[in-house]
Amino acid sequence: MRVIVVGAGVVGTLHAWHAVERGHEVVQIERETEARGASLRNFGQIWVSGRAGGEELETALRARELWEEIGARVPALGFRPNGSLTPVRGDLEHAVAEAAVARADAAARGYELLTPAEARALNPALRGEFGAALYCERDAAVEPRTAQLALRAELLKSPRYTFLPGREVRDVAGGNAVRDDHGDVHTGDVVVLCTGAWLTGLVRELAGPDLPVRRVRLQMMQTEPLGEPLTTSVADADSFRYYPAYRGPELDELNARQAQAETAAEHRMQLLMVQRADGGLTIGDTHEYEHPFAFDTTEEPYEHLTAVVESFLGRPLPRIRRRWAGVYAQCTDPARVVHRQRVRDGVWLVTGPGGRGMTCSPAIAETTANELGW
Repeated sequence: MRVIVVGAGVVGTLHAWHAVERGHEVVQIERETEARGASLRNFGQIWVSGRAGGEELETALRARELWEEIGARVPALGFRPNGSLTPVRGDLEHAVAEAAVARADAAARGYELLTPAEARALNPALRGEFGAALYCERDAAVEPRTAQLALRAELLKSPRYTFLPGREVRDVAGGNAVRDDHGDVHTGDVVVLCTGAWLTGLVRELAGPDLPVRRVRLQMMQTEPLGEPLTTSVADADSFRYYPAYRGPELDELNARQAQAETAAEHRMQLLMVQRADGGLTIGDTHEYEHPFAFDTTEEPYEHLTAVVESFLGRPLPRIRRRWAGVYAQCTDPARVVHRQRVRDGVWLVTGPGGRGMTCSPAIAETTANELGW
């Protein structure tokens, strides 16, 4: 079988990976020299902890297995099973963490509620004050800025894989073929469009105007090296408000009695933080849903995140090295892990994983491969 994959972000690259692994010929086409979208502008987290029970959690856990398997083969991916800690303060946040540990699927996630001493034994960099910490053993991380490059370097070892950068697909040329802006037509047995947040133009023509996917903008930052290991990923209790795993009476009580900080509420924020291979910290994030998106970054969210991080670390944050904004595609129905649609015979659109893209992409691509009979 010959598979044409359009898009070289993490979702497209993992589709190419599964196709090559199953013995098929793959041509992967990317409109940029390298992917420049949300696949690079994220935390690199394999984030199991906050996923909704059922299909979403099952997808994340399967993806976690696949990431570990791929990471063993591709060390440059930077896979590490670092887990995560969410420090909590006060009875209301503590109650949400206790409810999480009492979930029927808590063991599958690797949830534990730790004392401050136990949390600091696991992550000594957390010298700030907190009352307890929710630990998720199954969380992990990769290096987002280089993950696709590492995967592609491994794919290029196969004579069945071809990468064509700097080509924008302009048309589905009939049957299972696409025409790019060089005028070349690429023919295969199946075409998979993994176009990320590009939802206009050809995608709209193929999928129609009512595609149940929206674009979401975020702001993030990265510091200079911390100077010591941050041995786990770190979240704050605002992540309870954002992720579906924590919904319940305890979260309702938290929302009713303990308001978010004004800046966090205005920008729909949570803290997520991961240490990069060079020692720097990736920190975020905000969520903007209303179009048109702002074209500039706003300073108040960065100030808020800095204050939260410093309160956990008990020390000043290193100098900020870079700030950025990104846009990802998210299903309008939050219960859907991804939007997978046959837009023509032999042509499939796979998009909309939202903030789950880096976490779930290996399992999303595996499901596509299984459903299409690769």
